[in-house]
Amino acid sequence: MGFADKVVIITGASSGIGAATAIKFAEHKAKVVIVARTESKLKEVAAKCEKHGTKPLIIVADVTKDNDIKNIVSTTISKLGKIDVLVNNAGIGGNAAIWDDKAMEVFDKLMATNLRSIVFLTNLAAPHLIKTKGNIINISSVAGMEVLRAECFSYCTSKAALDHFTRSVALDLGPKGVRVNTVNPGPVKTDFISNLGIDKANHDKFWKNIGTMTILKRVSEPEEIADLVLFVASDKARAITGSSILTDNGMALFRDIKLEP
Repeated sequence: MGFADKVVIITGASSGIGAATAIKFAEHKAKVVIVARTESKLKEVAAKCEKHGTKPLIIVADVTKDNDIKNIVSTTISKLGKIDVLVNNAGIGGNAAIWDDKAMEVFDKLMATNLRSIVFLTNLAAPHLIKTKGNIINISSVAGMEVLRAECFSYCTSKAALDHFTRSVALDLGPKGVRVNTVNPGPVKTDFISNLGIDKANHDKFWKNIGTMTILKRVSEPEEIADLVLFVASDKARAITGSSILTDNGMALFRDIKLEP
């Protein structure tokens, strides 16, 4: 898809969608920058990228820390000289009803990771993306379009805000040659569900239950989302900007969704 020598930053790249996306870009000979908090997991992803002849730049960072975000951009420019694609994938989940004592704690934590970090990283990367006429893909969720359940209000709100932020930035950067979009997955088999407080003994039951809540009666694999991200980042999608691209196996067509295991 024409990614040879393109510099691609991927946050949350130590597992799941982020890891799959890094490996896919490596297959297409991009210069991949993989970002996450856990160095050991990043090294595992790097080893898989190297099998395709690409040695990723590893940056250990917590995207909720401003200095770490600054380091992502400065290190990338120092080592690789430019930024062509930014994939804002880092995100977390968490449950708390609005009346819960911990509601604001959960809300602040999710907004810091799922929205503020993306705004700040985009702010710092934008001048470099304008120079390369690159593009941004933000990994959102079906939860940005549908309220999954009451206790997910923080997560749903963070993703809805991310979708609207994306449209706002697309309006700003489009005339400057930069496309900005979101990819909105439904259920994807990752370790994300551990953050929802679902113990490992109930993982299989959870995925089976979720699969029944989609029109296609299935749950996506991370590689499927990665394939879509590469398409959106490529020139094949040159007419697409300001869009939220839903890939949820038809989950949004259901109502009264319940995510209990």
